Amino acid sequence: MKQKILILLLVFSFITVFDSCDKVGEVQNNANTENNNTGNNTGNMNTKIKIKIGSSTFNATLENNATADAFKAMLPMTITMKELNANEKYFDFSTSLPTNASNPGTIQTADLMLYGSRTLVLFYKSFPTPYNYTKLGRIDYTAELSAALGTRNVIVSFEL
Repeated sequence: MKQKILILLLVFSFITVFDSCDKVGEVQNNANTENNNTGNNTGNMNTKIKIKIGSSTFNATLENNATADAFKAMLPMTITMKELNANEKYFDFSTSLPTNASNPGTIQTADLMLYGSRTLVLFYKSFPTPYNYTKLGRIDYTAELSAALGTRNVIVSFEL
């Protein structure tokens, strides 16, 4: 039942995002091709990004995987992330990213993950989970994360 509700929420969110193309919070994908030529040649170096939520800025470290590389190629972007379950914010991309999903067992505060192949999720509380995710990265310092994200939908910017 929870999965059906989640799917309905995701479909509704997808429709809402594309219905409001001229509103603040729409994906503003200004990817710079000069910054995206790294492909999979990152070796074992993880990429640092900045995540801006309101007046707060957080540093995050991306994983060294194809999903994180595809996400990084979309940056910079500003999106409206929707509240879900009082523990996460999510956003549905219009296109799929590569996946390598597995069950993490426990979600940790500040995990940045992909649910399915199109749903970006930023968790602000830790909890056990039965669901599978592809790990994108993690916010490095989490002390103010929950307060910055709040309990409502929020505009979040991701940049290199």
